Amino acid sequence: MQATIKADRGLFSYPKYWPHCLGTAPFLPMSKEEMDTLGWDSCDVILVTGDAYVDHPSFGMAVIGRVLEAHGFRVGIISQPDWTSKDAFMTLGKPNLYFGVTAGNMDSMINRYTADKKLRHDDAYTAGNVGGKRPDRAVTVYAQRCREAFKGTPVIAGGIEASLRRIAHYDYWSEKVRRSVLFDSKADMLFFGNAERPLVEVTHRLAAGETIDEMRDIRGTAIIVKEALPEWQGVDSTSLDRPGKIEPISSPYQMEPECDSQDKDNANSEAPEAAPVVIQPPERRKPWENVYVKLPAYETVKDNKVLYAHTSRILHQETNPGCARALMQRHGDRHIWINPPAMPLETEEMDAVFDLPYQRVPHPVYGDATIPAYDMIKFSINIMRGCYGGCTFCSITEHEGRIIQSRSEDSIIREIEEIRDTVPGFTGVISDLGGPTANMYRLRCKSPKAEATCRRPSCVYPSICAHMDTDHKPTIDLYRRARELPGVKKVLIASGVRYDLAVEDPEYVKELALHHVGGYLKIAPEHTEDGPLSKMMKPGMGSYYHFKELFDKYSQEAGKKQYLIPYFIASHPGTTDDDMLNLAIWLKENKFKLDQVQNFYPSPMATATTMYHTEVNSLRKVTKDSEDVPSAKGEIHRRLHKAMLRYHDPKNFAQIREALKRMGREDLIGRGAQHLVPPETADEKRQKAVKGRNGERGLTKHTGLPPNFQRKGRGKNNTAGASSENRGGNKTENRNGGKSGGQNRGQNTPSSQRRGKPTAKR
Repeated sequence: MQATIKADRGLFSYPKYWPHCLGTAPFLPMSKEEMDTLGWDSCDVILVTGDAYVDHPSFGMAVIGRVLEAHGFRVGIISQPDWTSKDAFMTLGKPNLYFGVTAGNMDSMINRYTADKKLRHDDAYTAGNVGGKRPDRAVTVYAQRCREAFKGTPVIAGGIEASLRRIAHYDYWSEKVRRSVLFDSKADMLFFGNAERPLVEVTHRLAAGETIDEMRDIRGTAIIVKEALPEWQGVDSTSLDRPGKIEPISSPYQMEPECDSQDKDNANSEAPEAAPVVIQPPERRKPWENVYVKLPAYETVKDNKVLYAHTSRILHQETNPGCARALMQRHGDRHIWINPPAMPLETEEMDAVFDLPYQRVPHPVYGDATIPAYDMIKFSINIMRGCYGGCTFCSITEHEGRIIQSRSEDSIIREIEEIRDTVPGFTGVISDLGGPTANMYRLRCKSPKAEATCRRPSCVYPSICAHMDTDHKPTIDLYRRARELPGVKKVLIASGVRYDLAVEDPEYVKELALHHVGGYLKIAPEHTEDGPLSKMMKPGMGSYYHFKELFDKYSQEAGKKQYLIPYFIASHPGTTDDDMLNLAIWLKENKFKLDQVQNFYPSPMATATTMYHTEVNSLRKVTKDSEDVPSAKGEIHRRLHKAMLRYHDPKNFAQIREALKRMGREDLIGRGAQHLVPPETADEKRQKAVKGRNGERGLTKHTGLPPNFQRKGRGKNNTAGASSENRGGNKTENRNGGKSGGQNRGQNTPSSQRRGKPTAKR
């Protein structure tokens, strides 16, 4: 399907910057030696990334580099540099045009810390799965080092970390609202979303001699300004805090109003015959063109939670490229100016991006070291971008947008054949044909007017929009053609299936169950209770049961034993203890014993993160009387919600028992089938008694020690106790994300970030 929202210029319509005789690089160079082999004396653009360099279309730096290469630019890559000095950033010399800085495929804080703020010791995007190869808040650190390396060279930030931090945002790790990353990083410009369009335009204009200061209104970019752009009209955000409506698009054939009756009478009188005149009515300006929204200032939203929720709501209403207004937010004496999102790629442009000469393997510098993120996707195909589900906890919509951008069937088949013929270790199994969602391929809005003007945060919640196409035939045809290819034994679907869409086309569920499931199919109801589901913008369990009924039916008809594996989230905003208890009971009644569970992770700019921080429902108009949203906060409360998902784990019995007693649900303690956890054992009682005899935890000045307390037998001036206290305090601070590791250490990306599958996020 062709895009109904189109850019003014094609992605590959620009003339090449350098002659074609330069050819393409086997790998984009990471050293001066590789540059010499290619005959380069310098790089036009240098990309700095927090990931290992894998030349594959699922890795952002590879896509950006290959797109620029296709336009005739010489692109080098500095991968996971030592950020403690500027030296590593000078490896490839000074770029002729600019440094492009990205944290990688994931937000560096989410990559480095768990949802409980514990330090991770591994990194799936690093050779050898080694943690600690990128700094916390990598975009900020890398940009500052680039500035130190070559003063005066432009620095442009991009990728998912920059994209989700383009505005004042709540930061889970420091538990405060931070400024736009553009201010902290001191970069000259920020690209947000999948940035091929702004990337190509900015690079060509810089090459033509323009400066970044002259590029003010490029879609998909954010800049720092002292005042609003000239000829733009401002509107205060408080006048827009309501769901937008579909604005009618004026007809180009609209007729002028008829003349009055006197003119008609005069027209009927005898008069010289005049030549016909074609009247072209003036073009009516759309109400969002050259209009910007004035958001509450950073200094206001960092302390005012109601206005923070209001700002978040406005931001999410201004994400449709067809009708989005620019946004402006004051930070001190300057403003962040966020242009409307870039236009989505058309099918031909998507094909061209994925058909670029990727090697589809890691750079040779890594030798035989494994890169887990690459191993996960090396036999998978990304068939589309975007997601209109609008799940509030997910970062995909904020980054890639709601409009589905699909590749052609021929392009996808070519990539499967290339994997079959060139990728080492291929055994005939394609591990996934998918993307952010498995079954949104070519599912677009059937109304061009609606697609161009809609401001709904979701096309499927609370129900599927009447304008939305739910015909899965293109996806079914693709699956059938893929599995008929010579050398392909099996095509699996590993991306998440949006089951409320799938049940609209039972033929798709049948195709899935018969041919594309390897015994287990992962789906994500996320919860069973209406309270949290309404704050997630997820369908009720009725859709799940309908899908399960169809899936079980077709699996049985095929003679296969296949099972659904549901995913659930604990501690999501809007979830009470009773909600988690009901979910635990549902899991037991349905005989689910989950091995891997997850606590809600408040990622920057997500709507659910706004609700977590403000405890205000920003899905509706925000006022001082807005609905309160309960959120599990603190390690103990969040641990309890997570424990409920693993009610069967003996390690969780004691905590769940205490909660059940507190909730008045002791009827669920026992050894019967109707009970959730067993009663306390004799061994547990003995251990508790021993613990009691050994005394309580020692107090320090950090946990309540009286200020004049002196330990028995110690001198008045003895400092041993103080040293012990300081050590204890540091340990607590580090465990919660303290600052023991240097300037950018100790304080810590979607539904693509949540489950580990890398997607091309730039």
